[in-house]
Order: sequence, then structure tokens, then C-alpha cells
Amino acid sequence: MLGAHLISLGRTVAHHVAHPKHSVGAASRLLQVSRSASSSVEYKPIKSILVANRGEIAIRVFRACTELGIRSVAVYSSQDKMHMHRQKADESYLIGEGLPPVEAYLSIPEIIRIAKENKVDAVHPGYGFMSERADFAQACIDNGVRFIGPSPEVVRRMGDKVAARKAAIEAGVQVVPGTDKPVTTADDAYAFCVKYGLPVMLKAAYGGGGRGMRVVRELNEVKESFRTASSEAKAAFGDGSMFIEKFIENPRHIELQMIGDKCGNVVHLYERDCSVQRRHQKLVEVAPAPNLDEKVRQAMADDAIKLANFVGYENAGTVEFLLDNQNNYYFIEVNARLQVEHTVTEEITGIDLVQSQIRIAEGMTLKELGMTQDKIQAQGCAIQCRVTTEDPAKNFQPDTGRLEVFRSGEGMGIRLDGASAFAGAIISPYYDSLLVKVISRAGDLHASAAKMNRSLREFRIRGVKTNIPFLLNVLENQKFLNGTIDTTFIDEHPELFHFSASQNRAQKLLNYLG
Repeated sequence: MLGAHLISLGRTVAHHVAHPKHSVGAASRLLQVSRSASSSVEYKPIKSILVANRGEIAIRVFRACTELGIRSVAVYSSQDKMHMHRQKADESYLIGEGLPPVEAYLSIPEIIRIAKENKVDAVHPGYGFMSERADFAQACIDNGVRFIGPSPEVVRRMGDKVAARKAAIEAGVQVVPGTDKPVTTADDAYAFCVKYGLPVMLKAAYGGGGRGMRVVRELNEVKESFRTASSEAKAAFGDGSMFIEKFIENPRHIELQMIGDKCGNVVHLYERDCSVQRRHQKLVEVAPAPNLDEKVRQAMADDAIKLANFVGYENAGTVEFLLDNQNNYYFIEVNARLQVEHTVTEEITGIDLVQSQIRIAEGMTLKELGMTQDKIQAQGCAIQCRVTTEDPAKNFQPDTGRLEVFRSGEGMGIRLDGASAFAGAIISPYYDSLLVKVISRAGDLHASAAKMNRSLREFRIRGVKTNIPFLLNVLENQKFLNGTIDTTFIDEHPELFHFSASQNRAQKLLNYLG
């Protein structure tokens, strides 16, 4: 009852922010008086949020701001001046004029300047770009702007895969054998492989998302693979340091969604199975993980909370594990940010993770948000498919151009999170190829897959190639429907790349008449 009462009061604060004729201070005082006496953290309402990102995640945060009555501020590069995320915010400002497309969003001084000039209370980093940059989080705080995420120290510790691994060991969580410090030269990588044997996984020490990752099975490939992966990591994260660990054969990739408040309380929101991957990039995510032993599920959740408590984790984050075919699981990393696939967790728990992030940054506790562990339940099954402008028939080569036709598949049990998904949109070569995230929810895996299948078949996209034919093959694969896949699923099923040619009769007729 207390949690529900305080959530209602939180909405009152949002109402006062949204309606200037009311006093924000009065709403804040109302909430302060009604808060639990045990809470030692001051509640400070956020009235404006700048999203240091672009695309669908920026729009996702703007929508949460609108629902909470918070002023939203967008930043955009010169190449994004016509992009949808700029239109969805209350205000938008150009950053990085004269800088390359990606570097514009990596300019800490530019983002801080915009935040200060426009009296922004808080910055949400989204995912990618600077979401796991401790120096960015620190710069926000040093300039009087709240960072919606973990503390800079936790971002630094968890963003460094070697430090995160050390923390997991100290917390009593099983890890994969690997290097005890970042590796910066190909010779050091070679020496590790000679000493510990192959296969190994090369991973960017200060980033994620599959960039800078390579599996090496032959000793004569170590140095070249290291140089390639390090160069990729340097381009994506600004640091080419690598982490090396033993490669676990045929694992499932299971991640636990965590969230913690400023008073040291941490809960989990169940797990996601992210085993449908290509080159370590997730394509399809499922929550909760199908056919996961209940004892393993609980043990993973306990270990994730143990690690989060050990490092003093605050706000949203993900603890990732590899699960072998003997039900042994190993910690691999923490993503100290919101994940692309947070949507499926929201669908099965009914909890808005972005709004929860904002409320926690304001100083509210999990108890006040009604998010104690006993109240968090997983219901049904949710699937997310990332529809991208990539051609699976050409090794997922990115496609660019103008969307001549765009019709989406909607209906009951379908959620769409996108930013460039409309007729006339220009798909540029400068950024990620994600077009729209399609999320389905139903009572079980089969029913959720059926909804997703139906939705994807309703899509009509002309002007650029998409990966929809590949996604449909995944959804109709019996191994996927049985929930028995691992991270080798795509490599071991070449039939996923057998496609029927699209007839596209209407467009051909229009072109002929034209």
C-alpha cells in the first residue's frame, strides 16, 4: 500500500511539472513529507532531461519524459538534421558542427555546453556512444548535471572488463578464465594464448555490443585477429585495449536485468536469452529464457544481485552470463546502462525501466516505486526482433537510400520502437542500421513467436533491403520454437539463409507506369 501511495504522489509531482500553474516545489514537499522515514536520500525532482544519443533510444526516453511531465531536450549531428528523434523532443540543438558523424555524439564538451546553456537538470546516455564512459558521467556531475545511470566509479569499474571480472571473483561469482589486466599489444595476446591454450575470445576491454570481439582457434591467427579487433574497439570506444578469455563452446547467452536505488537496494527483473547472435551481435531476444532450469535461474539471479551489491550498483544495468550444456554458468560482463533489448523485460514485468531510471535518479527508492523483489513477477513470454536495413543474402551488407514504402505490422501483442520507420525516410550510411524494434508478447514462446511472425509478414518495406526474411526463417525454425538454441544457432543452420524472392508486384507496376 505504501509503495502504491508513493507512486501516486510521484505522479502528482509529474503533474505539477507538466502544468506550470502548479508549484513544483509544493509537489516536491508533499512527496518529501510522505516518504519513508528510513530513506536518507533527498528527493530532487527532475524537470528537464537531455538525451545524449539519437534514433529509437532517444525517442524511447523522450516518450518517458512526456509521460512524466518532464521537458525533453535532443541533440543532433549535421547528418541527423532531418532525423525523427529531433522532432520528438520539446527542444533540439545541433552539436559537433564540422565533426565526423559519430564523433559529434562523442563530444563531451559539446553535450555539457548544450546542457548548461539550456538549464538541463539531467542527462540520459541511452545505449552505445558514451553510455559506458565514466569520464562522461563524471563530467556531467562536475558541471551540476545529474547522470541517469550508475555512479562514475561503478561505470569505470564495470566498463573495464578486467576490473569487472576481478569484482566478480571477489564477490564469489564464477568467471571464465582470462587475463587479469587489459592487453594492449599483439605480442602479449600471443603470449597468453601460448600459455593457456586455444580457443580464446578477444573482447574490447572498454565497450560491448559485439564490437571488437573475435574468436581465435589457431595460433597463427592470434596477432592479426588482435590487431583487427583492437582497431575496431578503438574506433567504437576510443580505446583499443583488449581482454582475453577462454572460449566456452556452444553456450547460451543469458543476461539478468538489474536495477538499484541510491539506498543500496537491488532487485532483478528476470533474465533474457540473447543466444540468437551473428558475430556477437544480438538479433533476437527472448524473456524469460525458455527451458532454463529453475535452480539455475535462481542461482544466476542471486549471483547477479550479489555482484551488484558488492560494487554498490545504482540505476539500471545488466549482468551477463554464459551457460554451458552442463548447466554451469560463468559471469562475462556487466553492461552499466540500459540495453537495446530492455523492451522484452518491460513486457513480461509491466515495469517501465526508463521511467524507473528517472525516478531513481530523482532519489526515489525501489520500495517507494513498488519494486520490491516479492512484487516483481514475470508473466508470459516476449520476443524482440531487430529489423535492420541489412541484406542477409549478401552477408548482411548494410543498405542505404530512401524508404519508398513503409507499412508496419501491428495489432494486439505487438510493440514497435523505431525512429526512421516511415515512408520518405532517408537511411544514411553513417549510423547503426537498426530500422525498428518489433516486440511481441503472449502467453508462451510459441504464441509469442506466432504474433511476431504475423507482424513481420505484414510489413511492407520498399527502397532498401531488410533482414525480415532472415528473421522469419528464425521464427519458423523448430529448434528456436523448442527453446533449445545456443550461440552457434545461426552458424549451424545454413537454411536460415534460404530466401524466396519478393515479387514486389505493386512497386514494379508503378515503376512501369511511371
